[in-house]
Amino acid sequence: MAGRGIDRISADSGTVANTTDAQPLSTKRDFSAVLPKNEAYVDGHLSKPALISIAILTFITFVGNFTQLQLSAALPTIVKEFDISVTTGQWLTSIIMLTMGVMVPLTAFLTRRFSTRQIVITSMVVFTLGSIIAWLGPTFPIVLAGRGLEAIGSGVMWPVLQITVFSIYPLARRGLAMGTVGMAMSVAPAIGPVFGGWQTDANGWRSVFLTLAVIGVIALLLATFGLRNFVQHDGSVKADLFSVCLSIIGFGSVMFGVTNSEAYGFGNVMVWLPIIVGIAGIIWFVLRQIHRARLFRIASEKVFAAKRAGASPEVIAHLKAAKVQPPLLDLSVLRNHSFTVGTITATLSFFAFSTITVIIPLYIQNDRGFSATMSGLVMLPGALGQCIAQFGGGRLLDRFGARPVTLVGSITLLVGTLMMAMIGPDTWIWWVSICQFIRQIGMGFVLMPVTTWSLNCLRSTSVSAGSAVTNTSRQLGGAIGAPILVIAMESITKLRQSALGGGAAHAVAASIFGVRMSLYISALITFAMVVLVFFGVKGDGAGSTRDLTHQALHRLHEQIEQERNHITGAWPTHID
Repeated sequence: MAGRGIDRISADSGTVANTTDAQPLSTKRDFSAVLPKNEAYVDGHLSKPALISIAILTFITFVGNFTQLQLSAALPTIVKEFDISVTTGQWLTSIIMLTMGVMVPLTAFLTRRFSTRQIVITSMVVFTLGSIIAWLGPTFPIVLAGRGLEAIGSGVMWPVLQITVFSIYPLARRGLAMGTVGMAMSVAPAIGPVFGGWQTDANGWRSVFLTLAVIGVIALLLATFGLRNFVQHDGSVKADLFSVCLSIIGFGSVMFGVTNSEAYGFGNVMVWLPIIVGIAGIIWFVLRQIHRARLFRIASEKVFAAKRAGASPEVIAHLKAAKVQPPLLDLSVLRNHSFTVGTITATLSFFAFSTITVIIPLYIQNDRGFSATMSGLVMLPGALGQCIAQFGGGRLLDRFGARPVTLVGSITLLVGTLMMAMIGPDTWIWWVSICQFIRQIGMGFVLMPVTTWSLNCLRSTSVSAGSAVTNTSRQLGGAIGAPILVIAMESITKLRQSALGGGAAHAVAASIFGVRMSLYISALITFAMVVLVFFGVKGDGAGSTRDLTHQALHRLHEQIEQERNHITGAWPTHID
């Protein structure tokens, strides 16, 4: 092996490069050049350029999380100002998750087609433009459009950060790395509602979007002058725009129909027709991804076999010239049982936890009469608890494995949700804060460990696709969960108010009853998650990361041998 160097497999392309060919860093920093792994992670630590880049990506991803929750405390005020229903108003939060759910499948394509710098800089331009439109928008649809652009700009940042972390850190250090990043992400829910509530009370809700525009400019400057590239990209890769349209039509139509159900009832054509169209679009989308994955696998195997057989460059070039591209969303990763269990668990947690963005602020402000600032302060301890739990969960994952950490977290989330479901008209307001603290501690011990574990169970060349699938699934879970729980709350509230005799005198009592029932629904979903973790997160993959390292090393040696002669360029990955 002396003199040959160590073969390195790119996380996004699955191709083999030789680190001995890497050129030393020049005195002039070339931000567009790819920073090799042996220069990004040296002697058990990040190098300075890698540390700066990870910090920038973490900050920008933090901005995306901050965007989701900063507006939650201002939502009741916006609903009153535009004279719209809560179901319509919650689109300001749901559109973030829905748009992210559409954008995340593009991550695998974007990271193959464009460099990290190109993706991040473009995203921040779009994010800043959306914030300005929402800030100045005179009507609710224009504000919603600006909010959608914010979501487009921030939607791919978390998967890009995940892929970067997994491409730099060795397996044995990923739990701690993801826990540290997750801790930083949890600061956003801690200060977002508080800051947004204070801004709304002091300067109106539009000041929230002005702040986001300023933050977007800062993030754009940081990315331009400090971010490095870590993975190779291939300019010949093309996007499957038809699949993008199918995902928009499918998931968007389902959400549109579900949202209309509160106003029209499920028997109305405005409800059942969009839902049917959406389901058909989702099914078509899934079938198309499976078909394209099969075609790409066949074409990729032909090139691989030709190379191993010693075929001439002309023959290989002819095979590579075939117009076959990878699927938009590589669903083949779901063949991995552990990854599938982890993805479903994360999706259920997002679905059950979506009450935090709409329902709890409505209870605090509308039912109890507290200010938007107080609403944010009540939620603050829980967000700080999740911040600590994210970091602790990553360390515990490295030591004990995913099963005990995720099981404790899911049970804690269930207990906290049941405790919060006991709220009433005279409940001590800080009881809500205590319950939310317990809930978010549970979320911290579930989300990051189970996501890291599920991605660890994939081959390194499948991490990009796996990240896209799991992030798409959980964003859609949150996007669909919020309107479903809000509609359930408002429907139960109306029935309860009628049962109590109607009138404004019973409105608050009926509303609180609706909030409690929606929390019980959330608890039921959380219980299903506990059962899934208990029976699904097990086996060798649920052990500590140290145990997984030995298995991964064996897989890595096999992978290197398989990929040693793989073609670079037109075939960005080899689908199993």
